[in-house]
Amino acid sequence: MKTTDASTQNPALAGHLLDHYAGRIARSRRPYVLGLSGLQGSGKSTLARDMKAQAEARGWATEILSLDDFYYARSERDALAREIHPLLKTRGVPGTHEIELMLSVLAALPGASEKLPVMQPRYDKTRDTRMPPSRWRKITRAPRLIIVEGWALGLLPEKIAALGPAINELEREEDADGSWRRWVNKQLRGYQPLWRQFDALIVLQAPDWETVRHWRAQQEHHLREQRLPLAMDEAALYRFVAHTERLSRHALRTLPDQADSVVEFNPERRVVALHHWQAPQRANRSGRSD
Repeated sequence: MKTTDASTQNPALAGHLLDHYAGRIARSRRPYVLGLSGLQGSGKSTLARDMKAQAEARGWATEILSLDDFYYARSERDALAREIHPLLKTRGVPGTHEIELMLSVLAALPGASEKLPVMQPRYDKTRDTRMPPSRWRKITRAPRLIIVEGWALGLLPEKIAALGPAINELEREEDADGSWRRWVNKQLRGYQPLWRQFDALIVLQAPDWETVRHWRAQQEHHLREQRLPLAMDEAALYRFVAHTERLSRHALRTLPDQADSVVEFNPERRVVALHHWQAPQRANRSGRSD
């Protein structure tokens, strides 16, 4: 699949992906869980919404869970910063999400009903903290399809030897002994139970890290134009993305091998190729067979 029209590319891509997985979704005896993994600025949230709209039009009740909504509250990250490492004050890296809560929501969704609603957390990025439970969304129907979207879904820990050399100024100056990056890398082990819930994983593949950083800068420029609280200037954004640079580069190198489908983008964020295959390491998942 190829397209150069940015205004129609997402609906076309959403339809193609749903067509590809339609048979599996129809055969599944429980909600089909589709992971949608993409680095910052790759358009995963917009694509997830388009897929939900089209899936609903096909008669499939669909829910979207965003990994971003499961960040720890700012007060909890402040505690991590005091107890483990100051860099954990900033959201983003593994260890700053409440994975157990996300797993509990996933486990409850097949039984969602008016009598047994499932509460979906919400995160307010304009205030950089989780919304109070009174503002969480109430899910009252069991979905046929669950789309889980987030950055670096499916990522495996790096090898310990790769963690030694610092890759940017943040690591050189604020993690000189490597304790932060080793702790973050270790936390990825706790994310693997979530990855194993996916019946299939779609990866939105950017050309390179420089493109990802540019896409993220475009997003923040838009937020500044809207004069939203906590919109970052260039210096603040440079520091923010430095926290995720290591794992973003790791994701660009390794995630396509973990995926069932890979969507390749050019620097203008247009689709240039789409590949489907059955990744060997994902072929035999316990407890998730149709």
